[in-house]
Amino acid sequence: MDGFDAKVVDVEVAFVRALPSFAIVGLAQTSIQESKERVKSALSAIDFKFPPQKITVNLSPSDLKKEGSHFDLSIALLIVLQKSKINFDGFFVFGELGLDGTLKDTNSIFAIILSLVNDGLLKKVIIPKASVEKVSKIPNIEIYSADNLQDAIDIFEAPQNATKIISNEALDFRFLEFNNKKYYFIEKFELDFLEIKGQIRAKRASLIAASGNHNILYEGSPGCGKSMSAKRLKYILSPSSLEEILQKAKLDALEGIEPDFSPQKSFRSPHNSASRASIFGGGSKNASIGESALAHNGILFFDEFPHFQKSTLESLREPLEDYKVLISRVHTKIEYKTKFLFIAAMNPCPCGNLFSNHKECRCTDLELSRYKNRLSSALLDRIDIYVQMDEIKIEDKATISSKEMFDKVKIAFLNQLKRGQSELNGKLSDKDIQKYCLLDDECESILNSATQRFDLSQRAINKALKVARTIADIETNSKINKKHLLEALSFRMR
Repeated sequence: MDGFDAKVVDVEVAFVRALPSFAIVGLAQTSIQESKERVKSALSAIDFKFPPQKITVNLSPSDLKKEGSHFDLSIALLIVLQKSKINFDGFFVFGELGLDGTLKDTNSIFAIILSLVNDGLLKKVIIPKASVEKVSKIPNIEIYSADNLQDAIDIFEAPQNATKIISNEALDFRFLEFNNKKYYFIEKFELDFLEIKGQIRAKRASLIAASGNHNILYEGSPGCGKSMSAKRLKYILSPSSLEEILQKAKLDALEGIEPDFSPQKSFRSPHNSASRASIFGGGSKNASIGESALAHNGILFFDEFPHFQKSTLESLREPLEDYKVLISRVHTKIEYKTKFLFIAAMNPCPCGNLFSNHKECRCTDLELSRYKNRLSSALLDRIDIYVQMDEIKIEDKATISSKEMFDKVKIAFLNQLKRGQSELNGKLSDKDIQKYCLLDDECESILNSATQRFDLSQRAINKALKVARTIADIETNSKINKKHLLEALSFRMR
């Protein structure tokens, strides 16, 4: 893996007339250099006799740094089959060897294979049996599995006896189907919006955000339900395609987590004390993945929004606008995708009582000014929906459940698919906005008036149009009308 993508490595082995030795060249890191001992032991377990020659293993391209124990199997196979006339073309081989020759799975195998398949480079692969359950979720590849080194040798020496698995995309989840493509979902709401009393406007804003993948900011007094709303949003997000499920599994594998292939999207919530590098990725030598990239196709939640470092908040502008983050180092430049739904929650002032009808705000004008100035206008302009949450009242009651909200999200999701959109409304490009977010003369007049009155930027206008399009989709209207546009403009921060 080179950052988020896999690079193809050709493993070459030569026997040279010289004093017996075993060398691995090609910028192989410690984990690969140690494979010499694992390979020697595994080959001894099958009674292989090393020739009295120098064995040189080359990992090409030689200018790319390589690490990982998954090279063990390919090195061992080339040594054993050195004198055989076997065509290895088209085969990718992965597996860590145990000292007795058994094959073991590694976290990187799934991520590497998925990346290679997405790039159209891999069709046939040999892997440990322990990897089959995960890798078989990747469609349209031929999988050959082996329990140990001898099984892997037999695949080449006796191909007629080799068992081939043709992977398929069958997942055991409910799904919607449109144009012969499946979109999977789970109707399991561990946290339910029914548990939040009152907050009708906040729930409406949450429904719109989930339906169109819109960035949202909750502002309100402590304890009014900001974090509760954010944590419940992940259960009502739109269904996931197979590609999105595999991308999430790839991110899990890169993070060292066992992939579960669930259609439920990721939810990342870094603490406000988190460093800039941990959120956006980085490192002095090898750039590692950060929270913003791990939230790709899911949710990134910043609680206590203004308390994050100023440099972190300003760095958030690029991934929110361009849906990618570029980590540049002297030796490496790595680009990560960051197309996530961004949620932020904040108090109205440092003490939290500015909106309260019962508690007195203890903040001075200077403290309030400093608190507000931590969030730049450029950053706030990238928020699609702003909702000011109400103070809790005794008479507040439960209004709508997550199940009811998710049913509406599915309706809006299908309406977006029927228009032929490749992205949900919140992530539409400027060109797509002109194509899908059309206004009649009355709506154009309202938008022009709002632009002049509230001094809306072009970005803010586009955000309002996308939110209005989502509201129309929820209401199953093919066109944006006055009611949809006015509601969308009511969610702009002024």
